[in-house]
Amino acid sequence: MNVPSRPGYDAVIVGGGHNGLVAAAYLARAGRSVLVLERLPGTGGAAVSTRAFAGVDARLSRYSYLVSLLPRKIVADLGLRFETRRRRISSYTPYGDGGLLVDAGDEAATRERFALLTGSDREFEAWRRFYAMTRRVAERVFPTLTGPLPGRAELERAVGDSEAWEALFERPLGDAVEAAFHDDVVRGVVLTDALIGTFTHAHDPSLRQNRCFLYHVIGGGTGDWDVPVGGMGALTDALAEAARAAGAEIVTGAEVTAVASDGRKAEVTYGDGRTVGAKDVLVNASPYALAGLLGQERPDKPEGAQLKVNMLLRRLPRLRDARTDPREAFAGTFHVAESYNGLQRAYEQAAAGRVPDAPPSEIYCHSLTDPSILSPGLAARGFHTLTLFGLHAPARLFAADPRAAKEELLEATLTQLDAVLAEPLADCLALDADGRPCLEAKSPLDLENEVGLPGGHIFHRDLSWPFADDGDGDGGDGAVTRATGRWGVGTGHANVYLCGAGAVRGGGVSGVPGHNAAMAVLEKTR
Repeated sequence: MNVPSRPGYDAVIVGGGHNGLVAAAYLARAGRSVLVLERLPGTGGAAVSTRAFAGVDARLSRYSYLVSLLPRKIVADLGLRFETRRRRISSYTPYGDGGLLVDAGDEAATRERFALLTGSDREFEAWRRFYAMTRRVAERVFPTLTGPLPGRAELERAVGDSEAWEALFERPLGDAVEAAFHDDVVRGVVLTDALIGTFTHAHDPSLRQNRCFLYHVIGGGTGDWDVPVGGMGALTDALAEAARAAGAEIVTGAEVTAVASDGRKAEVTYGDGRTVGAKDVLVNASPYALAGLLGQERPDKPEGAQLKVNMLLRRLPRLRDARTDPREAFAGTFHVAESYNGLQRAYEQAAAGRVPDAPPSEIYCHSLTDPSILSPGLAARGFHTLTLFGLHAPARLFAADPRAAKEELLEATLTQLDAVLAEPLADCLALDADGRPCLEAKSPLDLENEVGLPGGHIFHRDLSWPFADDGDGDGGDGAVTRATGRWGVGTGHANVYLCGAGAVRGGGVSGVPGHNAAMAVLEKTR
C-alpha cells in the first residue's frame, strides 16, 4: 500500500470501482485535490476483466459483463478511450425443438419466428407496440439521469404518456405484460428484465420489479445492451487512467474502516489506523456499508439473488433447434427456463428456501461480438466464452451450507441448459493448465466476500425510482429521503455523499452516481 502524498484533500473517495473513478476524474479535472482509497489490490471493483482459468489466455468480465446505462456524456466528458459494440441478436429462447430468435437486424425473420411459436402475427405486433412504448419512455427518462433529480410529477410530465406511466410506474408490471401478450414464452422473455439481480415476481405490490425493468429498458435512450470491447476491465482501466491523468491519487490495498464528519470537514481512517482529512468524502459503497463506516446502526442487509457462471468453451454447443446457428443463438441473450409460469414457480420455490427445480438463467457469448478477449491462438481454434446469469438464487439458499447449495444450484442450472442442447455442455468445456474444466460459479455470498456487495446484491440495495417524490421525498423504496438532496447522492451529512450503486439512480455499470456525486460537490463549492 502506498501512502498518500498529503495529510488532507478536497475530496477522498472510498472505493475505486467504476463510480468512484468517475467521481475522481470529474473532481480532479475541476482542479480539486482527490484521493481514492481502494481495499482491493487493483481498481475496478465488480467491473473487471480477469484471466479466470490457470494457464488460459482469456480475459473474462468476471462479475458485471454488459453495458447499457453508461451515458455517452461521461465517456466524452472524461475523454475515455473505450468502445462498445452493438449485438444484432437481441435474444434467443428455445422451446421444444424450436426457438424464438429476435434479430434486431431482420424484422421479417423475427416476425416469422414469432408466428412459428404462436401461430399468428399477434404476439409480434404486440411486441412491436410494447417496445415502441418503452423506447419512448427511454428517450425521455435516460437524459434526466445526469441532471438534478426530478420530482415525480416533473418526470411524469417529461414522459408525457399516461398509459406508459400507468404501466411502468403505477401498477405491477405483470398487469401490463399479461394485457399485452398471451404466450407464456413471450411473456417470460419480457419479464426477465424485471428480475435481473432482483428477487421478486410479476405482481409484487412494492413495484421493485417495475424499477428493475425500467433501468433495463432505458439505457442510452434505446434500451440496448452492448458488449464492452476488451471486457469490462477496459472501461475501469480507462477511468483509472483518466483520473490519474487529471491529478487524482489512487491508493490500492487500503481498506477504509471509518468515516467521521462534523459537516464542515471529515476524517477517513484506513489501513492499520492511518487517517487522512477531507473537505468532502464520496463513498462508493452500499448504504449498508456506509452506516458501518459512520458508526451508525446498519439497515437490514440487502439480499442478492443470482448465480454468475463464467465458462470457456472449445466450441459452441449444437442446439436441439436445428434451424438456428449457435453463433446466432449465443450472440444475444439466450434464455433458459424463463417462461412466465416457469419464472413464477422458481420464485415460489426459492422464496420457500429451496433450490428451484428448473432454475432460470440467461447466457451470452462475449467473444462472438468481441474476440479481442481471447488470445489469437484461442480465437483461431474456435474457443469462446460463455457468461451465465442465474435468476431467483437468493442469498438465503446458501446460508446453511454455501458450497453444497452452490453445487446443487449449478448442477440444476446446467441441467436446464443441457435440455435444450444437442450435446452435453461438459463435452464443449475447455480445460485449464491443470486439466480442470474452465468453469467458475459465483453465489451472492461469493460476491459479498470478494467484492464487498452486501448480501451479494449487485445493485447494493433494491433499485429506486429515478425521481424524488414531490410530497415527502421518498423515492419509492422506503430508503430514499430528503437527505439524498438535489442530486440524489446525499447521506444526511453535509459533506458525505454516496457515489455508488446505492444512490438514487444507481445500479448497473453506469457511472451516473459517480457523476452526480461529483456535480453535487462542485455545485456546493462554486
